[in-house]
Amino acid sequence: MAPKPYDAVLLASFGGPEGQDDVIPFLRNVTRGRGIPDERLEEVATHYRANGGISPINAQNRALKAAMEAELAARGIDLPVYWGNRNWAPYIQPTLQQMFDDGHRRVLMFSTSAYAGYSSCRQYREDIGVALRESGLEGRLEVDKVRQYFDHPGFIEPFAEGLAAGLADVRAQLAAAGEEQAPLRIVFTTHSIPTSDAAAAGPRDLAAELDADVYSAQHLAVARAVLDRVPDAAGLEWSLVFQSRSGAPHVPWLEPDINDALAEYAAAGTRGVVVVPIGFVSDHMEVVWDLDTEAKDTCAELGLAFHRAPTPGTHREYVRGIVDLVSERTAGPDGKALLPGRASAAELGPWFDVCRPNCCVKVMRDGTVKPTIAAVDSEVGVPQP
Repeated sequence: MAPKPYDAVLLASFGGPEGQDDVIPFLRNVTRGRGIPDERLEEVATHYRANGGISPINAQNRALKAAMEAELAARGIDLPVYWGNRNWAPYIQPTLQQMFDDGHRRVLMFSTSAYAGYSSCRQYREDIGVALRESGLEGRLEVDKVRQYFDHPGFIEPFAEGLAAGLADVRAQLAAAGEEQAPLRIVFTTHSIPTSDAAAAGPRDLAAELDADVYSAQHLAVARAVLDRVPDAAGLEWSLVFQSRSGAPHVPWLEPDINDALAEYAAAGTRGVVVVPIGFVSDHMEVVWDLDTEAKDTCAELGLAFHRAPTPGTHREYVRGIVDLVSERTAGPDGKALLPGRASAAELGPWFDVCRPNCCVKVMRDGTVKPTIAAVDSEVGVPQP
């Protein structure tokens, strides 16, 4: 896509509860339309309740918004940053209305998810499309989304730094136990998704050329890019595993689950693991609970030395990378992009600026497909509401 004179940036994220009374209403939002009773939601709510009913994600997004504003200002880029969530306040629709009321007409969205997939990318585009239509802003407020940025150096570098520190820590743990030469393993992890969503992720013609679905292939590309930057990782065993599975047991999701994989590694002789959560941009609930609680406990039971590398969060390189992504799409007074070129540090990148028709599509129970800001799916005969 050619650069445009955007006049504001939207930081779009998942959202999370900020108190015990918020937990069930938040989970109802997340699962809307699936008919899941509150009794089942309460089983998931225990993860939040164990942390005071508070997800870390909103505080992390406030910090990220402030860091983005500071980096934009440092570069002399006059673009205000707004923040809207899919599932909790501040919601996307009123945020878009506020942006319009403040006089903005061309908005560039950065979402806190780096990969292809329905929940990772398309659902953000749907939420914007629905919000624009329901608020009467369709055709009056233009919203575009930055490309999927799994391959961007600003996303990859923090993981490489964390992996290097994690390897040093696990080796120190093993040395303290008198196991200096014991084998250790690098475990890259991401959110599991239904295999049907994985099959629909990304352009179909590209998926046919890969040995894995696009969602998995992007993660494997990131893992290799991270390993290439850490000399101490040379020669070590590594793998990509999945976490945070939910939904009906009979529906197939991507595997192996991290806890099952850890048991297999221990049985094969592994004595320590560095877990690198490449599927996540911040330490929100799936990281705090599924890794720092469950996976860590699994390692303790198996006698495995454990280290979990941090997510990018507000790492300097990540924040600079976000502003790079904004700058490569934003036209200055001369009509040219503020940052020429599109940085990429992994296979498969740089990704497309505009998602192709039917990319990551999910047909609703009534046979319709939600409108997206791409505004192209109707061209290929997909039913529209």
